[in-house]
Amino acid sequence: MCDTVIALGNITADGVPLFAKNSDREPNEPQALTFLPRATFPPGATVQCTYAAIPQTRETYAVLLSRPVWLWGGEMGLNEHGVAIGNEAVFTKEPYAKTGLLGMDLLRLALERAATAREALDVIVQLLEQHGQGGSGGFTHAFYYHNAFLIADPHEAWVLETAGRHWAAFQVHDFYTLSNGLTIGQQWDLASPELVEHAVQQRWCRSKADFHFGRCYSDPLYTRWGRCADRQARSAALLRDQAGQLTVTTLLALLRDHGPEATADPAWDPAQGSNRQLCMHASWGPIRGNQTTASLVVQLDPALVTVWTTGTSAPCTGLFKPLWPEAGLPDLGPEPARTYDGTSLWWQHERLHRAVLEDYPARLALYRAERDALETEFVTGATQLVAAVRDLPPARRQARLATFSAECWQRARAAEARWTEQVLAAPGRPHWPSPHHLAWQKFNRAAQL
Repeated sequence: MCDTVIALGNITADGVPLFAKNSDREPNEPQALTFLPRATFPPGATVQCTYAAIPQTRETYAVLLSRPVWLWGGEMGLNEHGVAIGNEAVFTKEPYAKTGLLGMDLLRLALERAATAREALDVIVQLLEQHGQGGSGGFTHAFYYHNAFLIADPHEAWVLETAGRHWAAFQVHDFYTLSNGLTIGQQWDLASPELVEHAVQQRWCRSKADFHFGRCYSDPLYTRWGRCADRQARSAALLRDQAGQLTVTTLLALLRDHGPEATADPAWDPAQGSNRQLCMHASWGPIRGNQTTASLVVQLDPALVTVWTTGTSAPCTGLFKPLWPEAGLPDLGPEPARTYDGTSLWWQHERLHRAVLEDYPARLALYRAERDALETEFVTGATQLVAAVRDLPPARRQARLATFSAECWQRARAAEARWTEQVLAAPGRPHWPSPHHLAWQKFNRAAQL
């Protein structure tokens, strides 16, 4: 499960488009922030993706990815031209291929090869038609799905939704949100040649006049099980209600949102959650196996793109820090391993996150005010810095950006270490072992944590 949103400049407070995504995957599936520099390749070269090898392009652009550590592709990312993409699993009536390009592979390939959002859409469509999509996207078990993409750059944004090799796309005009379901109905700007005819042949609709992409192609059971309509409605409402006043802080809050029930109840606990929350928490049972394992917000300023990311799971327990791809990544430590590794940022945060889950309302309250104040300081400082350096020569600009980013990440890591000790020293809440807590005991044993 995932949620991706775009707010174009005509509805943000400063006219800069805002892109954001929560990536929801298995609780013990780490993600790594990975920077891929621009590269050139000889004629005839191939690139090995997660399951399939395809011809390589002559040159690839520099790319920042948030990547599940076992995969070639990424859940979300952006490139040196300010093209940002998030992909969403969608469940359709079309058969799932055992091999092919994963949606995460298509995302990385598009970022490496496209200088605009529209070019990225064209890259994905061409690769889809030439090589098909397929392969398991599951970490510990086979999990097959098709993909939708929200694609943006500083000037425009597109929604692309697929079912096998069929697809439809339209251009966004103010804001849009995606949440694991096909959303295109009877209107689109671009589509695969046989999109409608195939649905009629399959008897998913009676005629062209009766065609509705989402209704015809969606698998109703899996689409409903993921509660995508509830999450999409929530994210859309949060953007709509603040249209014209949207800032990066608005998007950070959106990614932490647990819904109106949690907003109204200070004692709300993730044990009460479901697949309806934008900030998702895993629990027991077959339908709560995923949680938010990485979060990203991108300010798509054409003069200087700014990225905000936790680098960790559970944004409600974590801290967003700034980075600027043109200045390189700050020291993030080693890439996280597939089981607990106390040297990696992702797993270090898991000690804090999972300790907070033992008594969520009380333990989060121990450091939330300090966390929020520190994050506000980062946002204010980054805003002032961007205004000060945007006209500097590239080398001087990059040096100042890199210094500020490194300081933020160092301060954040020190703060999280302090908060972890606070939370671990706090008295636990007495309770009978619930299915939720038993599920997390199982997750912890599997992670060797």
